[in-house]
Amino acid sequence: MRVWPLLTVALVVGCAPAQEAMDDVARAQAKGVVTPIVERNFPGTNATVVSDCVIDNASAGEILSIAQASVTGVDERTLKTVSDIIQRPDTINCVFRQGVFLFPEASNNG
Repeated sequence: MRVWPLLTVALVVGCAPAQEAMDDVARAQAKGVVTPIVERNFPGTNATVVSDCVIDNASAGEILSIAQASVTGVDERTLKTVSDIIQRPDTINCVFRQGVFLFPEASNNG
């Protein structure tokens, strides 16, 4: 009877690398969607840094939703999701810690 719990643990542990690989693919696809949105809406910023912060502060569901747009195309829902994530305090702090300003002209005026 002890075999089943051990087998279950082995299966779960064996799935972890596959799940991690799938997460990495989804994150990469989502970043491919987010970066052009950032470039278009925040010209003059380091879109790569901002995109990294957006992905790092997105939930798993948000990442999957954004990644799906790499296949179906960016729509209003995608834009709203990215906008909502960018406005989160943790995302703003992440961007700021990297020395990036979402509005670069503001950093030059003050």
